[in-house]
Amino acid sequence: MADAKMATCLWFAGDAEAAAKLYCGLFPNSTISRIDRAPADYPGGKAGDVLTIGFTLLGQPFMGLNGKTENDFTDAVSFQVFTDDQDETDRYWNALTADGGAEMACSWCRDRFGVRWQIVPRILMDGLGHSNPAVCGRVFAAMQAMVKIDHAAIAAAVSGED
Repeated sequence: MADAKMATCLWFAGDAEAAAKLYCGLFPNSTISRIDRAPADYPGGKAGDVLTIGFTLLGQPFMGLNGKTENDFTDAVSFQVFTDDQDETDRYWNALTADGGAEMACSWCRDRFGVRWQIVPRILMDGLGHSNPAVCGRVFAAMQAMVKIDHAAIAAAVSGED
């Protein structure tokens, strides 16, 4: 990880390893590269606990840090994952919202660790960026009525079908 120019550090309340295992098991091109254990007690844990965990997620470097519990993830930062079909959207969505995660609006969800995700179908992004303003409007209206994005409903909004 130190050879990368930049990495994202995520501060967890003691469950960085569980989060990294969930993410790396779910997304392709993802792997855990190192686990560092605390050499002594620290504010977030004890000697021998996982202090940091380095992992690659969808080809991007991350560091999970087990820190004190006062820091929470918020809606101010989220990770967008782009999907190609409904099965892929459903697989990511279901895994991230399981076991205490939560659905939010317009493609957003929260996993059980509190990390915010946007599971974004490429068809949605294409529709929102369409050159025809009427298509953009229909796609935007359809998206606002959704929680998890429905590929078929977005395709219908792009084509103008009811």
